Amino acid sequence: MIETRITRALGIRHPILQGGMAWAGTARLAAAVSEAGGLGIIGAAAMPPDILRAEIQKVRSLTSKPFGVNLMYLSPFFAGVLEVLLEERVPMVTTGAGNPGKEIERFKKAGTKVFPVVSSVALAKRLERIGVDGLIAEGMESGGHVGEIGTIALVPEVVEAVSLPVLAAGGLADGRGLAAALALGAEGVQLGTRFLCSRECEAHEKYKEAVLKARDRSTVVTGASTGHPVRVLENRLAKTFMERERAGASKEELEKLGEGSLRKAVCDGDLEGGSLMAGQSSGLIREIKSCQEIIDSIMAEAENILRKLPEKIV
Repeated sequence: MIETRITRALGIRHPILQGGMAWAGTARLAAAVSEAGGLGIIGAAAMPPDILRAEIQKVRSLTSKPFGVNLMYLSPFFAGVLEVLLEERVPMVTTGAGNPGKEIERFKKAGTKVFPVVSSVALAKRLERIGVDGLIAEGMESGGHVGEIGTIALVPEVVEAVSLPVLAAGGLADGRGLAAALALGAEGVQLGTRFLCSRECEAHEKYKEAVLKARDRSTVVTGASTGHPVRVLENRLAKTFMERERAGASKEELEKLGEGSLRKAVCDGDLEGGSLMAGQSSGLIREIKSCQEIIDSIMAEAENILRKLPEKIV
């Protein structure tokens, strides 16, 4: 058993969080991860407030364990979603694409812990000053929206810069990744792509199969020119996006091209016209497993590595 400030703060058995994946991070997946000893996250990015409330209540009907919700500041429903989170007193929220400073006191009154995703040391320091409870240092290897620094460089720099507990994210999918994250000073990990390929994830089977077939160079980053780069599996949409970027397409044109594309991938299984968000860890994922199997195997592998590490060094 690996106990850290993360497990104690969140009341979970294992230092493993599920990434807040839009459309794929449903109540069923979040509950399964929490039941398995990690912390499941509902991906609220595009959810209207009433749908989110129903998902929160569904999680509570499926598990008595702690869970969280990913709050995206770019959501068109942000104000309503925020009120639902406060009214429902969710145990924790992860945040992205914005600064939760204005909401911190309200979250504290609701008993909600706040863990923002960060991609730089400067942002980590700023968020520590406003009173967040922990940080998720996410490297550019992750799927979806990414920064510019790799996980192995970012994590120890963030750990060194703040006194808060830090989770590592980006390019991690197994026990080796957890052991490495702990060695870098993190106190847990957040995994997205690995849980995308779980039995309980309701993403389309074709999407999951595409991840299983992926190799080390199967992902590309699109949208850098818009200020919101995104890592996806390379397909027709990604190639078109990159071609138009190179041709100097406007931000508005590119946003229109990508509109609704994640839903096409997750819900419809559109492998060419959908945005197949996935991290570089895709190359490590070879089969669909239950969340319990995923977490059990990660913990067993990490604990075995940590026990043997001194022998290997000597």
